[in-house]
Amino acid sequence: MSATDRLDQLKQFLEQEPEDAFTRYALALEHISRKMIPEGIELLQETIQRDPSYVPAYHMLGQQFALEGREEDARNIYQRGINAARSTGDMHAASEMQTELDELG
Repeated sequence: MSATDRLDQLKQFLEQEPEDAFTRYALALEHISRKMIPEGIELLQETIQRDPSYVPAYHMLGQQFALEGREEDARNIYQRGINAARSTGDMHAASEMQTELDELG
């Protein structure tokens, strides 16, 4: 499957299931992999807004903010992600985000 087909397919899936956090997250990752960073960030933010318990979106969004030099945004999203991870019992994700948060200084 070509990259264009993959992007189109993910968009179709999202149209069929607009509340599916995994599909929205996968679409965000596809945008980021194509260096379409603003679109990816927007989709990650939307994923969190629609499903605040979807922990992977916080982690990826924090990483993207850090890469973009948006350290304060990264700190905020990592902290929210740590809280979400703890509330869902995902201590591994909470620990990973804590490490990245600590590395921001």
